Amino acid sequence: MYLRGDLLATCLAFIVAWQIRFKTDWIPFTKDHLPDFRYYLLLLPIVLIVWVVVFHFHGLYQARRNRSGVDEALTMLVAVVLGLVLLMGLITWLRFDVPRPDGTGMEPLNFSRSFLALFTLLDLVLLVFARTVIRAYLRHIRLQGRNLQRILIAGAGVLGREVAAKLHSHQELGFRVVGFVDDDPAKADACYEGVSVLGTTADMEELISQESVDQVYLALPLEAHAKTMDVLRAVGSECVEVKMVPDILQYATLKAVFEDLDGTPVINLSQVPMRGWSSLIKRAMDIAIALIALVGLLPFLPLVALAIWIEDHGPIFYRQERMGLDGRSFWILKLRSMRVNAEATTGPVWAIKDDPRRTFVGSLLRRWSLDELPQLINVLMGDMSIVGPRPERPAFVREFKGKIPQYMVRHRVKSGITGWAQVHGWRGNTSIRKRIQYDLYYIENWSLALDVKILWMTLRHGLWHNAY
Repeated sequence: MYLRGDLLATCLAFIVAWQIRFKTDWIPFTKDHLPDFRYYLLLLPIVLIVWVVVFHFHGLYQARRNRSGVDEALTMLVAVVLGLVLLMGLITWLRFDVPRPDGTGMEPLNFSRSFLALFTLLDLVLLVFARTVIRAYLRHIRLQGRNLQRILIAGAGVLGREVAAKLHSHQELGFRVVGFVDDDPAKADACYEGVSVLGTTADMEELISQESVDQVYLALPLEAHAKTMDVLRAVGSECVEVKMVPDILQYATLKAVFEDLDGTPVINLSQVPMRGWSSLIKRAMDIAIALIALVGLLPFLPLVALAIWIEDHGPIFYRQERMGLDGRSFWILKLRSMRVNAEATTGPVWAIKDDPRRTFVGSLLRRWSLDELPQLINVLMGDMSIVGPRPERPAFVREFKGKIPQYMVRHRVKSGITGWAQVHGWRGNTSIRKRIQYDLYYIENWSLALDVKILWMTLRHGLWHNAY
């Protein structure tokens, strides 16, 4: 279905791009005659072949029901750009000779670069639209009980029930848990998450056939390693997809990845997703957003600085030591919102609501989070990211790391100006444990799409807060 949709969208984009380029006055035409559309159609089969090959190798035709729409759109953007590069190379290498309009011989066909650019933009828009329509249709029919993947879970313990609960919470993905298998006699004929225990692991081969199972989830406890290997051998000869949910991952706080140690597979339980190309893309986005924001704020910042200075003739900016990536300290920049030497007698303390140490201008700045704007410079310097866990002061870090499990995991990524916890209201003098919970979720599930979502939520309703 996706393949047919992509082909249809690409053909439509090709035709519409031709009409806009050569049949309208939107883009001035400088040649002495219009090219024949029949000759341009020679290019279309090549385009379709290149697109299908590139999309295939980018995994866009793999059955991944849990792929987000934003991730898919970004993957398509990369695939279309790569396809265009390959297409330009093929056009340069292949030579299309067509008759001259005056009939005096043959001439090489030169494809319009503005046409190719227009086609690429239209194609991307139509491809995303087609995929969105198809995804909505598939969601609709899955919610009606069609196009389902039938799943059998080995293990009715805490881990297996958690897997079942998460699959049930995403019915639009089309997963139906048909049952559990478990060797614990106390769980025989029991029912968890609305799903029955159908038998033991010895019954799996029979149940796979009987229940028309498409996927098997292995969610056995860590101590059942030998049983897990027996189950893997048993289902290895069946035509089903096997997925393993290792019990050890409940102790992991970051995404686990497989590594290779001279041919021996090793699971890295402390890997973060912001590595390699992901890190490069995130850094490029940080720099671009910071530069655009600073340029846009240039007329505004001098007025704010003047207001801060007029109130008490004190410094405009305020530096404070914070702890960032890998536990390294850096100096965070802020517009000063409190009296000069506000902590001279108290030492590091949390700001409170209606804090008496604030200046009048400072209270306005903090209410709209405008005091954080100079941190765009921290982003350009590489100390911070636009999106990430908020950095804390070293004194607070020393206090929290001994009290809150996994607190230091948040220092495996760069600190941010805004974050998943902040857009959900966990900022200032609020629950540290809740903030850590949201920070860990962000680290474990990071993607470019999640960063974009957080930025949108920040702009939409995250700037205003109760001035802590």
